[in-house]
This record gives sequence, structure tokens and C-alpha cells, in this order.
Amino acid sequence: MNMAASGAGSPGRLVQYVVVRSDLVHKLSWPLGAVITQACHAATAAVHLHYGDPDTQRYLAELDSMHKVVLGAPDEAALSGLSETLTQAGVSHKLWIEQPENIPTCLALKPYPKETVQPLMRKFKLFK
Repeated sequence: MNMAASGAGSPGRLVQYVVVRSDLVHKLSWPLGAVITQACHAATAAVHLHYGDPDTQRYLAELDSMHKVVLGAPDEAALSGLSETLTQAGVSHKLWIEQPENIPTCLALKPYPKETVQPLMRKFKLFK
């Protein structure tokens, strides 16, 4: 109830989308903890890079009702393609590239009103 009430009267519920390569777990046998770490890195980096953005500030001000959606990309090509699509659409995000291996592992958008970016994320399913 509190989460629904927090969106009342505001320009839209803010959400931070995180997209993780599912092949890291299911095909390349990365430990789940390592993959979760990648998502944390990307989400933190996206917030840091866009800290001064009004939506990011509002998202952080609503600390106890933050909303994230974690989606799965089947492989590196799908993740890189999404990053290109987001860049072309002017959607701010951080593509996390794990070092020193130089492997793109996930990306995170800065917080946006859900209705603004959801159409770009529709082809990706919840991460499993």
C-alpha cells in the first residue's frame, strides 16, 4: 500500500531496470553471487553517473520504496544490441564491462518513470 501511495500525484513511478546476461549462469557456469555482483556494480554506476538527474534524486529520496526490475538478456550480442538501442533512443544507462576480462555482463538504466522506458525493455523477460 505504501508503494502505491508513493506514486500518487507524481509524474510516474520511478523504476531502475537492470539487464543481466542469463548465459553467464546457465551456459558459462558463473557462480550466482558473481552475477549478482555484476548487477550491483551496474546499478550503482548508473546512479552515480546520473546522480544530479532529477529522477535519480527523487528515486534516492524514496529510499524505502525503490523499485528495480531485473531482466535477462540471453547473451552478449543481445545485451550489446540493447545498449545500442538505448543509446540511439537517448536513454541513459551504464553498460557494465567486467575487468580485466573485458566482458560485457549487464547494464543498468538510470531511474526513469516506468512508462518512459518499459516499451524498450519489453522483449526481455524477468531474470531467472
